[in-house]
Amino acid sequence: MEIKRLFDFVAYQKKNYPREDALVDKTSGEWVKTSSKEFVKKANRFSRGLIKLGVKPNDKIAIISHNNQTKWNITDIGILQVGAQDVPVYPTISEDDYEYIFNHAEVKYIIVSNEEILEKVNKIKGNVASLKGVFTFEPVAGERSWQEIMDLGADESLWSELKRRINKIKEDDLATIIYTSGTTGRPKGVMLTHKNIVTTVISSAKRVPKLPDNGKVISFLPACHIFERMIHYLYYYRGFGIYFAESIEQIGDNIREVKPHLFTAVPRLIEKVYDKIIAKGQELSGIKKALFFWAVKVGEAFDFDKAGKFPYSIKLKLARKLIFSKWREALGGELKYIVSGSAALQPRLQRVFNAAALYILEGYGLTETSGVVSVNSPNEIWKIGTVGRPIDIVDVKIADDGEILVKGPNMLVGYYKDPEKTEEVFTDGYFHTGDIGIVDNDGVLKITDRKKEMFKTSGGKYVAPQLIENAMKQSPFIEQIMVVGEGQKLVAAIIQPAFPFIREWARRHEIKLGDSLEEIANHTKVKERIMREVEKYNATFGKWEKIKIIELTPDEWTVEAGHLTPTMKLKRRVIKDIYKDLYRKIYDNL
Repeated sequence: MEIKRLFDFVAYQKKNYPREDALVDKTSGEWVKTSSKEFVKKANRFSRGLIKLGVKPNDKIAIISHNNQTKWNITDIGILQVGAQDVPVYPTISEDDYEYIFNHAEVKYIIVSNEEILEKVNKIKGNVASLKGVFTFEPVAGERSWQEIMDLGADESLWSELKRRINKIKEDDLATIIYTSGTTGRPKGVMLTHKNIVTTVISSAKRVPKLPDNGKVISFLPACHIFERMIHYLYYYRGFGIYFAESIEQIGDNIREVKPHLFTAVPRLIEKVYDKIIAKGQELSGIKKALFFWAVKVGEAFDFDKAGKFPYSIKLKLARKLIFSKWREALGGELKYIVSGSAALQPRLQRVFNAAALYILEGYGLTETSGVVSVNSPNEIWKIGTVGRPIDIVDVKIADDGEILVKGPNMLVGYYKDPEKTEEVFTDGYFHTGDIGIVDNDGVLKITDRKKEMFKTSGGKYVAPQLIENAMKQSPFIEQIMVVGEGQKLVAAIIQPAFPFIREWARRHEIKLGDSLEEIANHTKVKERIMREVEKYNATFGKWEKIKIIELTPDEWTVEAGHLTPTMKLKRRVIKDIYKDLYRKIYDNL
């Protein structure tokens, strides 16, 4: 069958790769499966329920969930089949942003996962004139539930109306409006059609290697983000079973239970996995510890060209047998690939994980490009430190100032209710990504920085902060770092220490730190040790780029506190404002 609309993927899976475990949740300690057949049946029923509720084509329905779950995917397909558009929203954003998005999109209904999110919505729903009702996935006393819509859909007489609506939906029709989390300002509503996302999925699927016939994946990145959502459609298309993690805190246990062959991650999560592995290695002693860190060194030297050449191939084979096999076992034993996106991944981690035969397919894309521009893959030229070749529907060119420009059927049709901003981001049909990069002689794309995040020192030298930050985060002492220095005579950094690692380091070296995070951040020996780490990585940068001064923050940077976007990117203006006293401490006395 030909796939033109997003819901066609579900029918495609049912026909070509019918599974008993198309979608799987963990409920009351048990993994509960929804088959491909049931998925289609429940999505159709939800669509009929929406029709009976009075939902019309082009109505907007917001979905907010604290975690990924089967009901989210049924809801998504159910909304799309009636010609309405869903507006997926992050659960972690502020009530003020909720109110802005609901009013800007003129949402008719909101579906939330639990009581915690419901409380946030209830505080502002009276300010949303278009709103007709709020429903909850989990039953909440006195509130309308998701099941109510399913019960309405039991009316089989609505079949003909649903079929009529499905048949009227075309590939160029609007499917969704995704509000970018953004690091500054109000979120923008990115309008994506069925064609935008369908073409991305089919083209990107060529880069995903073949998995076993019973291929299983685990999903934990927010489905409201285009990266994870797009890949859910890809999973339907490739016939993989999707297992939804209970929470980010339980992801390790869930991976060991499910034994997935693939999952998606953002670089910060891969960094955290690596840090935990290294911390385990530090606990070893004697020959076991020596072997562990010998294997890590072998991993750090990994390259695809040398992996099969003597003598490195012998070292790699031994490291995989003695050490890396245990890493794979800790990740379920069946894991073959990790798809990484949303931000740049340290090349060192690429090397080590690939050496461990936990292959990382690093990609690049934006919400505006339906999630994908390019991706590394064993099915293509694969170069560590790059984001691979563009997928076959995308044309990439580099502007005179180094900005990456892209064109293809997956580009947004525009920003909702904002033709001026839409016009600003296109030149001759090419979308301005805002990222700086290069394309090498093999057509492989490498990202160097965000155009808007680069700054000049008072000496007129350009500094690319992401490059420096990624290098510094290789240190186990540094959890988060923001490079500063725009218009200043030198480059400095505000750093969130890796508090758990530092506590363990202090214990080993018999250094008394105190109990609070503030005491750790203010401890002279901690600051001195972190500065030594900074100086080590400074060696790879030009004189004008080197970090000269650091200040440590007395708390952790989180999405909830506003330091990070939901995809764990730095909110630079917010961080600078939160730590304005530290910023002044750096520069006021120069």
